[in-house]
Amino acid sequence: MAFFKRFREAQRPRCAALVAAAGSSSRMGGVNKLLQPLDGVPVLARTLTALQLARRIDEIVVAAREEDFLEISRLCRTYGITKCTKVIRGGESRAHSVLLAALEAGEDMELLAVQDGARPLVTPELIDAVAEAAARTGAAAPAVAVKDTIKSVREDGTVAETLDRSVLRAVQTPQIFEGSLLKAALQAAVEGDIPVTDDCSAVERLGKRVYLVDGDEENLKITTPVDLILAEAILHDREERL
Repeated sequence: MAFFKRFREAQRPRCAALVAAAGSSSRMGGVNKLLQPLDGVPVLARTLTALQLARRIDEIVVAAREEDFLEISRLCRTYGITKCTKVIRGGESRAHSVLLAALEAGEDMELLAVQDGARPLVTPELIDAVAEAAARTGAAAPAVAVKDTIKSVREDGTVAETLDRSVLRAVQTPQIFEGSLLKAALQAAVEGDIPVTDDCSAVERLGKRVYLVDGDEENLKITTPVDLILAEAILHDREERL
């Protein structure tokens, strides 16, 4: 059994995680949300630890602000993030930052996993599940059903349409793609100065289907101070369930 397990492991496509960590944290009151403590551990350290523990992640490249390089390097040493091979300067937009990170990944990396640095509650199990789906399909992402009623609005603030909630999904990260596909999609978005809200939308613009797998309700993104409070409550609940 051990032999076949090693054989399957050797046959799987190698995957690099590209961590988007160059944002301005504008809704966090001027502090870098990625370096804020979450139950005593920096947000980014928790994200990187999940990638470190994921079986299907072989390398980590972090795109960050230049002023955070030393702190991120220190985090990697402190928390044993040995898969992190490079911390690079982010670009002018999120898509540009991810593209720069993609170009720095090892040439033998067939899959590229884009992970928000601000999703510290992502689990190694979810990362591996998305990677397995991407290995089969070429493009996969986790998503959860939308709970609220969603409405599109006109410029004057009035309701234009109430959308069918049953067909709506909130997409999370990691979003994992065949390497050349992601690079081509991001290159087109950056060169065309096209605002894309996530990497799936960049890939979709090229006509490629993205397959969704079940996400995790707890895999929230830290955007505002309230999210830190919610994330800490989730962590405490996880500890009680162990």
